[in-house]
Amino acid sequence: MSKIVFFSLPAHGHTNPTIPVVAELIKRGHQVWYYSFLEFKDKIEGSGATFIACDEFLPKVAQDELDRKVGKDFAALIEMLADTTILLDEKVCRELSELQPDVIVSDSLSVWGKLFAQKMEIPYICSTTSFAFNQHTAKLMNRSFKEIWRLIVGMKRINKKIKLLNDYGFRVENFVSLIQNDNDTDTIVYTSKEFQPMAETFSERYAFVGPSIRQHEPIQKNNNDRKVIYISLGTVLNQNRDFYQACINAFAESKYDVVMSVGEKTDISCFGKIPDHITVKNEVNQISVLQKANVFITHCGMNSASESLYFGVPMVLFPQHSEQGLVAKRVAELGAGIKLKGKNPSDIATAVAEVLTNNSYQTHARRLSETFMKAGGAEEAANVILTKVGG
Repeated sequence: MSKIVFFSLPAHGHTNPTIPVVAELIKRGHQVWYYSFLEFKDKIEGSGATFIACDEFLPKVAQDELDRKVGKDFAALIEMLADTTILLDEKVCRELSELQPDVIVSDSLSVWGKLFAQKMEIPYICSTTSFAFNQHTAKLMNRSFKEIWRLIVGMKRINKKIKLLNDYGFRVENFVSLIQNDNDTDTIVYTSKEFQPMAETFSERYAFVGPSIRQHEPIQKNNNDRKVIYISLGTVLNQNRDFYQACINAFAESKYDVVMSVGEKTDISCFGKIPDHITVKNEVNQISVLQKANVFITHCGMNSASESLYFGVPMVLFPQHSEQGLVAKRVAELGAGIKLKGKNPSDIATAVAEVLTNNSYQTHARRLSETFMKAGGAEEAANVILTKVGG
């Protein structure tokens, strides 16, 4: 029986893929401790792991400020990662010394997990819920002028935090070494080689295991001829009342059944009277909806795009920042979706009609679905972890 420790960010897209992996490890008789945040306590404990809360060690940042910076202010991200590492240092190092885990599995952006593994000389596995990034794929990022400018202006802040980390005994050369995948680290990537851009540039230590999808009951497709349109902008940058209203207007008189998830903070009453064939909720079971959907209008978060392709659902792509833009670009170049040209009702309706009437989008989505399912998912990820510890 092995002792395994997980670390992740306070983000659904980074946590959700690991939950089936934890459940698989528990099922095989191993022990798992999971350092995370109270928002995910029930989900983690439901998988069988021991949950350890880190909320009090997260730097205090106003939620509206965090929402503005996600995916846009790289310096702020590095500052948050460094500060969290330092605040967790005493507690985690003490507990790891007592626990003596066989391996640490940490999200690629939850850099404290990697730094604690190095400091405590514990075997380490990187968990990557986005595309894997190296010096080759980083060039594919189409960052806006504002993002580049923020990075340049923020370098002084970044270097200050890197120095502070080194003062605390963490070996950090530069900010790139904090977040970039390298060919010498065992890395689990939750996509297939076919979907990963430039997969040939990564070493054999990368395990492309495909999406890790939670257990779900199969749902029958609708027996009627009505197509199902699913719309969601994810769990973070989802405050976009104008876009949601445009979607309602686009399909108000259509023969589609529409399901739209607008996020917990959106007041649904602001949309007024909504047609009966359009369902608007603050939150939906995305896995269930995607099993019925014919097209998904999405922000192109990696988790959402992966779940859509897993079920063979083509997409209308509406990325909100450069990381999502890279996912959108990959989906489009592989023929499984089309990028939205504008945000008005006509643009939205036209894009959906193109995806629904051109069968090639569904064909390509189904081909990617096959590569995802063959990759192994949570079971293969568990195999990778146990190989590291000889289990």
